[in-house]
Parts: sequence; C-alpha cells; structure tokens
Amino acid sequence: MKEKKHDTRWMVSVALMAAIVIVLANTPLGMIQLPIIKATTVHIPVIIGAVLLGPSAGAILGFVFGMCSMISNTMAPTLLSFAFSPFMSTTGIPGALKAIWISVGCRILIGVAAGWLWILLSKLKVNQVIALPIVGFVGSMVNTITVMGSIYLLFAQQYAEAKDVAVTAVWGLVMGTVTASGIPEAIAAAVLVLALGKVLIQVFKKMNINIVSA
Repeated sequence: MKEKKHDTRWMVSVALMAAIVIVLANTPLGMIQLPIIKATTVHIPVIIGAVLLGPSAGAILGFVFGMCSMISNTMAPTLLSFAFSPFMSTTGIPGALKAIWISVGCRILIGVAAGWLWILLSKLKVNQVIALPIVGFVGSMVNTITVMGSIYLLFAQQYAEAKDVAVTAVWGLVMGTVTASGIPEAIAAAVLVLALGKVLIQVFKKMNINIVSA
C-alpha cells in the first residue's frame, strides 16, 4: 500500500488522538496507581491511532504518552519513578538517559509496532474482526515487555533495592508484573481496540480522512 500524503485532516486527527492520550494520562482511568507501578490504559488510543492513521501517527502518540508518563512520575513519584523520570535518576546522566528510553522510547515503539502490524495484516487480507484485537493485544504487550524488559536490563540493581530483595529475584518480580498486569492490560486492549477501532474506521472513511486499511 502506498503511503498517502499527510493532509490537514490527518494532522487534526493526530492532534485529537493526542488530546485523548493527555486526558487519559491525567485521570484515574488512564494511569491506575498500584503499590509499585502505574498500570496504564493510555496505550489504547496510541494503538487505535496507529491503526487509523499509520505508524508515524502511532510514533507521535507514543511520544505524547511517554512524555505524560515522564511528567507523572516526576510530579507524583513512586518507588520505580527513577526508571521513568530523568529527574528522579539515582545514577546521574546515564540513569537519566535510561529513564528517557523507558518512559518515551518504549512508548514510541507501541505506535510503530501497532501501525506496521496493522499494515501487514491488511496486506494479508485478515478480517478486521480478527486483525484489530491482534493489534490491540500485541501493541499492549510491546508496552509491557519493552518497559519491564528495559527495567530488568538497565535498572536491575535499583529495582532490587526499591523492592528490598536480592538482584537474583528481580527476574521473577518482572515476570510477575508481566503476568499480573501486562496480560490483563493486553486482553482489555484487544477488546477495546476491536470495539472502538471498528466504529472509528467507518467514521474516518465517511469523513474522507486518510486511513491505513486493506
């Protein structure tokens, strides 16, 4: 599929989706506070935006999500905020750069991965009822796996100290988070991306907004 030129309606649509991300990120529905980490549903509009408007829009929305996460972890820090905010770094500039990657870089990957997966499934002529939940599930897992994987690889020692456990126990704790939070988030994303995406695809087509589709 040839990439269509981004017109004014595309840019307005991205801006509207970004506004939704910002609103969700600043409400209890967007970032649910847990004892150690903030479970999120903010990735859902990122995934839907990537489906409707392409990987580049998904990257922009992921960036907005990441910035919201960084600000949230700076203004209302938790035990793991050192991994999401460069201003909460306990290891100086190296730690700050790692935090930027986790809070922003990993979130950009959500939109990029979801957008290109949707294009692939569209090219393979996969039915939307099947493709949408697949993209929702995978996009959400990209968020969980890249974030928690990066925390394990980059901040294992600090994570162990925050949890008051041995470094050798960090892998089990990370996998526990993936299982307890990541999988339920991914299932919810699959359902919501299907429900919302199906409707919005038709709305965008009627409004003649450039969308990525088969």
